Amino acid sequence: MSVNIAVVGCGYWGKNLVRNFSELGVLKYICDKDVSRQNVLTIKGEQPVFVEQLDDVLADPNIDAVAVATPAATHYEVVKRCLDADKDVFVEKPLALTAEEGGELVELAEQRSRILMVGHILLYHPAIVKLRQLVNEGALGRIQYCYSNRLSMGLIRTEENILWSFAPHDISVLLHLLGEEPIDVRASGESYLTPGVVDVTLSRLKFKSGVAAHIFVSWLHPFKEQRLVIIGSEKMAVFDDTAEKKLLLYPHRVDWAGRLPKAVKAEAIEVELEKAEPLKQECRHFLDCVESRQAPTTDGCEGLRVLRVLDACQQSLEQKDVQTPAPQPTEQAKPAGEYFVHESACVDLPCSIGQGTKIWHFSHVMKGAKIGKRCSIGQNVCIASKAVIGDGVKIQNNISVYDDVTLENGVFCGPSMVFTNVMNPRSEIVRKSEYMPTLVKQGATLGANCTIICGNTVGRYAFVAAGAVVAEDVPDFALVAGVPAKQTGWMSRCASQRLYFDENGQAECSANGDRYRLEDGKVRLMETSRKDENLTQRR
Repeated sequence: MSVNIAVVGCGYWGKNLVRNFSELGVLKYICDKDVSRQNVLTIKGEQPVFVEQLDDVLADPNIDAVAVATPAATHYEVVKRCLDADKDVFVEKPLALTAEEGGELVELAEQRSRILMVGHILLYHPAIVKLRQLVNEGALGRIQYCYSNRLSMGLIRTEENILWSFAPHDISVLLHLLGEEPIDVRASGESYLTPGVVDVTLSRLKFKSGVAAHIFVSWLHPFKEQRLVIIGSEKMAVFDDTAEKKLLLYPHRVDWAGRLPKAVKAEAIEVELEKAEPLKQECRHFLDCVESRQAPTTDGCEGLRVLRVLDACQQSLEQKDVQTPAPQPTEQAKPAGEYFVHESACVDLPCSIGQGTKIWHFSHVMKGAKIGKRCSIGQNVCIASKAVIGDGVKIQNNISVYDDVTLENGVFCGPSMVFTNVMNPRSEIVRKSEYMPTLVKQGATLGANCTIICGNTVGRYAFVAAGAVVAEDVPDFALVAGVPAKQTGWMSRCASQRLYFDENGQAECSANGDRYRLEDGKVRLMETSRKDENLTQRR
């Protein structure tokens, strides 16, 4: 697939998008009301069409995606029009100027099955990519404190304040590195040039993990400074985008003598980085996502997380430095594209949790676990680091999903059912190297209080009765019961009735009309009356 791109807005930053997308050979339109800008753009290869009206771009069915670099105050309207026209959208930060508008755009993109990506360019910077890797690997130890300075004496805006112009960069990086949103926010600032437009702000974010962060932004500063400092218990990291050596690690430590702390300094270590232009990487990533239909690293949900923090900072500014709790999404208020975690649950980051998943009371998701979209994780559930859970999985109360257990899409785990991962456990002997994998295939049901002995596979749409002990592989569509579990029949895909095959090896589900064939002891779904991609896989 060859992606055709239009860039809307080619001013201060938009001209850079024009240059990059033209170098990538995908730029077909440039849209800007100021025709004079056409003469100062850098374009390589085929010359794009220059138009003044967005309607001209949206009316062309050959345009797959639109990159929006108009003023922030117009983002909501322009992005909404593009999504309504079924175009994929890349929009420069911020996604919108209110969390409510941002949530509408995220929901609209999901409804339209469109790619929505927000231009948080630093997340594509080789130094930030490397820094996140170091944080995830634990190279810095436990993160304790962060601060960033984004200061300059340059472009000064009047349509948006410094908070909305500069701070999104640093907020997006902090949320990306820490893997969590702040539990409260405080911001202060002053207007010196234009009444009501803040020129300098200092924001303080506090996270549930105990990390505190300060973000200082100003466009009234004698020199340019773009620096991020991460303080860890083992090492300190400094990202300086204006320096030749972009990322340095300081292995400083604190010794204690006579109950008094003493700083012991060490030489900085330069971190080797990939040579790549962040904006080019960002543009390539957008094209890749348009082609693959995969969610971008900085998708609409990520942009919305940043937007919520900006909203909280703005509220604090307007309240004259009164502490403002950051809005925490609830199950009801959480916008499309995110997941819900009950306040009593524990989620160790980093891990992967899909859109629409709900994790309920007193459950624990361990670092590295992978959980798909639209899952329901009940009370008192533990999901181990190497567990893999597909989309639409329901795990009822009091279940531990151990390492090397894989649950494919649509699996149901009844209350208090049991997985194992070692055949001969002893408390005194460590047998982590002897874990045996368990695979539960698509749509299978595991009844309440049943046990699945490790090393076995439960087939597609199989049905394990309550209390059964599975000690061998279970075929697709099989109904098993007892201790040890034995096959007692066949179960339909919808599980509303058992299947009974005629002399020709054929059966039909009276509940939904699905037709099945039994051959060589195996059941195949031959025909389905429902067009449901999540349930239909023909063999």
